Amino acid sequence: MTIEDITAKTAAAAPAAPGHGQTVCVTGAGGFIASWLVKLLLDRGYTVKGTVRNPDDAKNDHLRALRGAAERLLLCKADLLDYDALRRAVDGCQGVFHTASPVTDDPEQMVEPAVQGTENVINAAADAGTVRRVVFTSSIGAVTLNPNRPPDAVVDESCWSDLDYCKKTKNWYCYGKAVAEQAAWEVARGRGVELVVVNPVVVLGPLLQATVNASITHVLKYLDGSAKKYTNAVQAYVHVGDVAEAHVRVYEWPAASGRYLCAERVLHREDVVRILAKLFPEYPVPTKCSDEVNPRKQPYKFTNQRLKDLGVEFTPVPQALYETVKSLQEKGHLPVIPSQN
Repeated sequence: MTIEDITAKTAAAAPAAPGHGQTVCVTGAGGFIASWLVKLLLDRGYTVKGTVRNPDDAKNDHLRALRGAAERLLLCKADLLDYDALRRAVDGCQGVFHTASPVTDDPEQMVEPAVQGTENVINAAADAGTVRRVVFTSSIGAVTLNPNRPPDAVVDESCWSDLDYCKKTKNWYCYGKAVAEQAAWEVARGRGVELVVVNPVVVLGPLLQATVNASITHVLKYLDGSAKKYTNAVQAYVHVGDVAEAHVRVYEWPAASGRYLCAERVLHREDVVRILAKLFPEYPVPTKCSDEVNPRKQPYKFTNQRLKDLGVEFTPVPQALYETVKSLQEKGHLPVIPSQN
């Protein structure tokens, strides 16, 4: 499935709430998920105000090249910790998509910017007086990290990561995601802001931006020789086009509320490398696990029914992995090696 195919699918299947005449703000517009979201919003007819650190930076050229960008995309200079800049970006908007967030395990760089930035965005939306709904991009990191969850329990929107366990294990990414989402709900309730949250898992698929982001590095390391072994771990995966579609649907669907888990499948890392080796045997995909002592970790159960009920049709993970690698090749991040097969 190409980028154009996914865009057409979303435009055709989305509920009848076209964006013509509506202006929305997307924070961190140059990011992996956000770039796809901006693309879909423009295709839906919205005018988009995207916040970026430097609108003139060449790394935002992919946004300016999108269809409809010349007429309906305005890049606004704003930092998450600069309330006044965010307030200007949100001015005149009917909706806000807060996707911007640091991705790091450094507590100083992760926790405070994530929490304070989220509070600033929601307060700016409340103060604007025109915003109908805020869609917040949280993470599976705010959901699953809980050692007390029974192994057969189904992970759903009621689950939260254990903050004490996050701190004990120094998992500041999951801690920051969880406290930022909790802060979002608290501030939204206090300010009377209608908030809906999307919780994506590891996001795969074609890059629109020029640089490789954290989740795509997760795949690249198994192809470029930097990872000699795979870890004994499980993770859930989803296609970036489906994540963008989920955001648009929970914004446009009047009855949407609460949290929405956005995942297609949970795989052990061995399954991931086997898929990659089958699709691209020419690369040095690792065949051994770094942990040969402990039992193989088992995938957890989850439900994505809430998004399916809104009409989201998830792209299979093997397809997402294939598109990820082809995109890395096309953008020069991965050499094209002639295959023997």
